[in-house]
Order: sequence, then C-alpha cells, then structure tokens
Amino acid sequence: MKYINHRTALKQQHGTKRNIMYALKNKVQLIGNLGNAPEVKNTENGKKLARFSVATKETYRSRTGEKVSETTWHNLVAWGKTAEIAEKYLAKGSEVAIEGKLINRNYTDKDGIKRYVTEIQVSELLMMGGNKPTA
Repeated sequence: MKYINHRTALKQQHGTKRNIMYALKNKVQLIGNLGNAPEVKNTENGKKLARFSVATKETYRSRTGEKVSETTWHNLVAWGKTAEIAEKYLAKGSEVAIEGKLINRNYTDKDGIKRYVTEIQVSELLMMGGNKPTA
C-alpha cells in the first residue's frame, strides 16, 4: 500500500496549491436578504444591468455574554441573464445566495468630489426562500 500525504492528494485532486489559490482569488459568497427590489436598466448597447443591496447578519456573544447582532449591507450588480432573473424573481426581503467578485470603481459627483465604490459583481444567483415575497 502506497502512502500519500495531504499535499500530494491536493496536487492530484486540484493541481498545484498555486492553482487552488488562483481559483479562489477575488471570490465572494454571501447569503442574505434584499433591502429593496432590484433597480434594472438597459444599457445603450442593449445589455441589462440590475443593482440591488443584500444584508447579511452575524450574531455572536460579547465579552459580557450578551448576544450581539450585526448587519452588513453589500452593494451588488448583475449583468445580462443574471440581471433578467433578478428583475423577474427578486423583491425586497428575498433571501438569496450569491457568488461573484469584488469590483472597485470611482466617479466624480456633481460637486466635483471623487467618490470610491466597492461592489460585488454577481456571477451566480440562487433564490433561497421559495416563492417571491410580496412587496
């Protein structure tokens, strides 16, 4: 019987460690609830764009033993078919699981101030809650 250590097993299953880490680079996975219905636009070239926010909630105990809940809001963008699905099936309160990547961009607002934005560009969308919630 031949002994294979965990490093060898990883290389056999997934290639080198470098390939594994490369595949994980800039990958975001979230499960949360929509803050509002997606805002959908059609671009000049006919591509659909959906913008929406998702809240994630983390609960833990403080040093004093008190239960603490923290909500974090994430800005998401979806393009094409993913945007069409979001428009058709998602509403305020919908529970979703998403996978995507972080996108950083900047713009100059109407007062001439440069603003920076971090968003998640959605590549996969899974609706978790069954039927579409009523708005």
